[in-house]
Amino acid sequence: MTQPLAPGSLAGKTAVVTGSSRGIGADTVRYFAQAGANVVINYRNKAPRAQKLANEVRELGVEALVVGADLTDADSLAAMFGEVEEAFGSVDILVLNASGGMESGMGEDYALTLNRDAQLATLDAATPLMAAGSRVVFVTSHQAHFIRTTPTMAEYEPVALSKRAGEDALRERIPALTEAGIEFVVVSGDMIEGTITATLLERTNPGAISSRREEAGRLYNVSEFAAEIAQAALDPIPADNERIVGDTSSFVS
Repeated sequence: MTQPLAPGSLAGKTAVVTGSSRGIGADTVRYFAQAGANVVINYRNKAPRAQKLANEVRELGVEALVVGADLTDADSLAAMFGEVEEAFGSVDILVLNASGGMESGMGEDYALTLNRDAQLATLDAATPLMAAGSRVVFVTSHQAHFIRTTPTMAEYEPVALSKRAGEDALRERIPALTEAGIEFVVVSGDMIEGTITATLLERTNPGAISSRREEAGRLYNVSEFAAEIAQAALDPIPADNERIVGDTSSFVS
């Protein structure tokens, strides 16, 4: 695995990554731990994977807190950040990575509940623990970020619209966050090889991933995109508070 952040560059810091028992979130946790950060691994229903990841990063000499929480439930969120406060006292980096909406049997409004409402609720639960100089990173996709101007696959459109709604709602908080000295950045990437979303899209629309790969020239894999997220937690905030990862020639801004 690559090491995008310099060793020790996050020493003494605490990073919370939602949806981090596997995939992009898990690799982001690994990169933060490599840089010396204590990490909070959040999961909804993958406790064994989360514990395994925690044991792995503890070998690097950092502390790891594993917290199961349903981000769409206010009591669950409050309990999660109560544990974080008890363990670490504060939060320096909050990565809003958890998302979804293509799962079956979750209800008509689930995508919006998770991708917009839960993102705001997580931010609200975390900010009392965040001091000036801390940072919020919101993870999204080009298909969602550009959905207002570039159509996407019908199967993904409800998710894309809900994630864009989440981004818009979070962006409305930028003035208040700035006043508190908290920085905010959106990280947007194309379809990512090896993610659950890509797998579900390929299942409902066979050939979707290979077609997009051919159109874009290449697609980032999980560890490559996670490295971009980790770097976004330290790099200077770009213009428009957004870090665009990979080719965007197929998208209209």
